[in-house]
Amino acid sequence: MPALTEPSSTPKLKLSRRALLVGLAKGSLGVGTTAVLGGLDAPAWAARSPQASAAPSSAPSLPQLAAVRSAPKHGAQYAFRSRPDLKAPVITIDKQASGLAPGFIVTDSHAGPADQGPMILDSNGDLVWFLDLSAGTNTALRAFNVQVQALGGQPVLTWFQGSVVEAHGEGYYEVWGPGYTQVAQVKAQNGYQGDLHDFVLTDKGTALFTCYGQASANLAKFGGKADGLYSYGVVQEVDINTGKLVFEWRSDKHVPLAQSYLKLTSPAIAWDYFHLNSVGVDPSDGNLIISGRNTWAVYKLDRSSGKVIWQLGGKSGDFKLGPGANFAFQHDVRRGADGSLSLFDNEGGPPNEASQSRGLFLSVDEAHRTANLLHQYDHSPPVLTQALGSVQKLADGHVFIGWGESSYFTEYGANGEVVLDGRLAGDTECYRTFKQVWAGQPTHEVPAMAVARGTAAATIYASYNGCTDVASWLVLGGPAAGKLSPVGQAGRLGFETAITVHAPPAYLAVEAISSTGKVLARSVAQPAH
Repeated sequence: MPALTEPSSTPKLKLSRRALLVGLAKGSLGVGTTAVLGGLDAPAWAARSPQASAAPSSAPSLPQLAAVRSAPKHGAQYAFRSRPDLKAPVITIDKQASGLAPGFIVTDSHAGPADQGPMILDSNGDLVWFLDLSAGTNTALRAFNVQVQALGGQPVLTWFQGSVVEAHGEGYYEVWGPGYTQVAQVKAQNGYQGDLHDFVLTDKGTALFTCYGQASANLAKFGGKADGLYSYGVVQEVDINTGKLVFEWRSDKHVPLAQSYLKLTSPAIAWDYFHLNSVGVDPSDGNLIISGRNTWAVYKLDRSSGKVIWQLGGKSGDFKLGPGANFAFQHDVRRGADGSLSLFDNEGGPPNEASQSRGLFLSVDEAHRTANLLHQYDHSPPVLTQALGSVQKLADGHVFIGWGESSYFTEYGANGEVVLDGRLAGDTECYRTFKQVWAGQPTHEVPAMAVARGTAAATIYASYNGCTDVASWLVLGGPAAGKLSPVGQAGRLGFETAITVHAPPAYLAVEAISSTGKVLARSVAQPAH
């Protein structure tokens, strides 16, 4: 891109460049209307480091340009003009109240009409970031379990990436920093492949995750062959820097096949008797808490020996469960600092064990081996899902639940009332959904811009995929790509903002402006005529 000269004054406005930027930061953000004018050229955006500069302390405001939220749809996916390559799923917000917890909605898109990949949304349902990995029918390249974690005390985005084979994953784990570049990649050891179900970074510089393996046994008494195949679950802990295996646990060495509630219906397919779907650290003693979906049980493991310390639920549970504390086909089991357990109680088999799934919190008394219901969360309309799902307790007492295959997500207030309810459109699925704090700006990408030309005006479509601090857009124009001056400003409205520029100059560009008036990055200039 040609170098952009920045004149010390703007001929029409008689304001210095420095003054204009502060005016943009301090001026009101007007919201107007616009129409799509003329044809649309392909967007011009380049991979390069964004430009940034600090805003000065005071100046007059800029003219406000008419702008609207641009969210064109093609069926169940968006068709953004500035980023037609991002075929993200349409998001519907059915309810939104005041007093929402801070943060963004972090999830994934897979198995639907939209494309697949990690995804971040705001509480209005607008896209913030989407990494388009593959088409929705592609089972060989999918992303699952997207979330914000900490590596070395710094926030990172993590997810499983790979293929889906017989209800588990075969792939590896991506760890990306706030600039949306890879800072680490973690792979399973001992001949296993990383599984989609869980990936947890620890404060020891290690990662805990799930794997799947196969073995044979006499399965005749379960309805299978005398030398039938079955799947077993593996927990691995790997040092992130060296890739060295620190810990490994295998379900069939500790949990008998007879503990399964899943009937063996097809001898031609390996019997998934256990279905390991979550692993985490017990904050009270550093031991591990894992979940076996098909044994309806939660297990506490000794982190050094792998011995099962106790089993909660299932056919041979060590705890007496109080009224309402039972669960079946559960996902996402976590131990809280207060000793409670949270889990997503699917209840959907087959066979179905209840009429709907629920988010569940249990009090767990290890000394007396009792577990009782603390809270349960239902969805309206009722949701019953066989797979997926997550439950998250937020710092302000709110609870955030991802409802599995149905792709609903719900935030509950401290009193249990629904304050946010949304869903992915069509048959799009998401594995888990979280509400998390995240601040990101791409280091190898600048804002994208498309221009629709008309006879008397042009419409700019502006977006900055992944940047979480864009508050407004500064529109630049001039006789050449290298001779641009500020024309006006518009507030950021959703992922893509449509901005009307009357009597546009020959070339246009936009700059993304932060909430403090900082120039984050500039788009590539495009002709307006």
